[in-house]
Amino acid sequence: MVRRAENGADLLDREKSRRVSALAELWPFLRPYRPLLVAAITALVLTAAVALALPMAVRRVVDNFSVEDGALLDQYFGAALLIAALLALGTGARYLLVTRLGERVVADIRKAVFDRVIGMSPAFFERLMTGEVLSRITTDTTLILSVIGSSISIALRNLLLFVGGMGLMLLTSAKLTGLVLLIVPLVIVPILTLGRRMRVLSRENQDWIAQSSGSASEALLSVQTVQAFTHEAATREQFADVTEKSHDAARRRVNTRALMTVIVIFLVFTGIVGVLWIGARDVRAGEMSAGSLVQFVIYSVMVAGAVAALSEIWGELQRAAGATERLVDLLQAEDPVTDAARPVPVPHPARGAIGFEAVRFSYPARPEIPALEDFNLTIRPGETVALVGPSGAGKTSVIQLIQRFYDPDEGRITLDGVALSDMARHEFRREMALVPQDPVIFATSARENIRFGRLGATDAEIEEAARAANAHDFIAALPQGYDTFVGERGVMLSGGQKQRIAIARAILRDAAVLLLDEATSALDAESERAVQRAVDAMAKTRTTIIVAHRLATVKKADRIVVMDQGRIVAQGTHDSLVAENGLYARLARLQFTDGEAA
Repeated sequence: MVRRAENGADLLDREKSRRVSALAELWPFLRPYRPLLVAAITALVLTAAVALALPMAVRRVVDNFSVEDGALLDQYFGAALLIAALLALGTGARYLLVTRLGERVVADIRKAVFDRVIGMSPAFFERLMTGEVLSRITTDTTLILSVIGSSISIALRNLLLFVGGMGLMLLTSAKLTGLVLLIVPLVIVPILTLGRRMRVLSRENQDWIAQSSGSASEALLSVQTVQAFTHEAATREQFADVTEKSHDAARRRVNTRALMTVIVIFLVFTGIVGVLWIGARDVRAGEMSAGSLVQFVIYSVMVAGAVAALSEIWGELQRAAGATERLVDLLQAEDPVTDAARPVPVPHPARGAIGFEAVRFSYPARPEIPALEDFNLTIRPGETVALVGPSGAGKTSVIQLIQRFYDPDEGRITLDGVALSDMARHEFRREMALVPQDPVIFATSARENIRFGRLGATDAEIEEAARAANAHDFIAALPQGYDTFVGERGVMLSGGQKQRIAIARAILRDAAVLLLDEATSALDAESERAVQRAVDAMAKTRTTIIVAHRLATVKKADRIVVMDQGRIVAQGTHDSLVAENGLYARLARLQFTDGEAA
């Protein structure tokens, strides 16, 4: 598969069983609802038993149709109506119970998958497109809902009808049943042969659907870039190509299933016609009653219908098995970054001392290229340290490692002397506030976007943080002020406005460590000065690490660390580094006038 080659994900490379037995993986989600499951199975068994009793009532009606006692005949008709009523009530109860069970289980699966994925480190998403994850949560769970809420109960019901029908056929006429059994091998062969191909095609179809979803998600999230470079046609063609491949796989699956259905139904009903021809001759010869033949005919139709239904449902079960495997892949996928079995408590209150000790790090997607090499850095509590250097020097990698989005290949990173790997990630990250280069704005109000920094914050605290980030004025000018919906990814805001909301969010968090990754890159000069004052005020009471290309924003830092090719090449203040006439001085000359550089 192309998708496997592109993503290179271990969980995608795992060999698939492609068997219906994979549905057993759903049992942990069914177990909590065993009473509901038992009730549904009970209703299913009772309806099957009632359905199997109906032909017996019909036989008595037919055999006694000519009797003179009308009351007896009325009783038989009444019994048949009662059986039909019980069948209707039981079927309704079965549908209600099974559907409720399916909806509940699928909701639990969706939550479990999302809970698992949302905690995965960025390394996981280097190997699996977000759109594909969403496809698994939506498309695959919809298939499972169809199976749990319908297909499995229908399959079990038809299996009971098949087994019970065959047994009652045997009691009705062993001779005719023996003739029917001669047909069974002819029916089983195409089910097994074509069913194997159905499994392969079902899995392939789902894989292409997932890739189609991933492709669409990526294009829509980058729609402005696509349009800016006039790549609409190429993007449409790429999406159409993937979608057509999905359609082709689906078409082959549907054709195979249709062929299997035709063969099975033809063989079954051809056999029944032949058996009935022999049965009719036995009735004429007086070897069996007309009622018995009618009973046998009804059971034959039941059994034939059950076989036909099972052959159709088999394909659905195989598709659901493939979907189950894909969801289980996510639930069982190993995160490259994991917490210790017994995490060490985070120092409280955190002082904010950061240490890098002989760290070597490469991104999983390019392990042969080190992002950091023999990296040693000690940051004192309350110190403001700026990381500068050319693109690709490893500055952002330092920020990501401090948050333990990745683990170093060698060495260790500490917070207040305790290794990050020894602490629970969600615990030490509470002591950190991040303003990324590309601020993330959620599809909600400006107020809730800022409150994301500290969910328990009051409206007054949110407004105070917005004022500190120079965001209050533009937020207040929005149509509904702080309650204005800012659109998906903050589409209603400018780049600078997004960044100021992100800064307000970090200010509101009030953490011991402040991480600024090009935090003022999208601001105009006036806003940048205002935000810089807010950052300077924050930096007085916490450890601050600033990644910046614009050296004007780091001139006042306590220490400037100059990086190149993953190594530290110089450290010092702005003036001392300029005096050294090294890499920093060269970068400064490119950005400042001679007077400013001096």
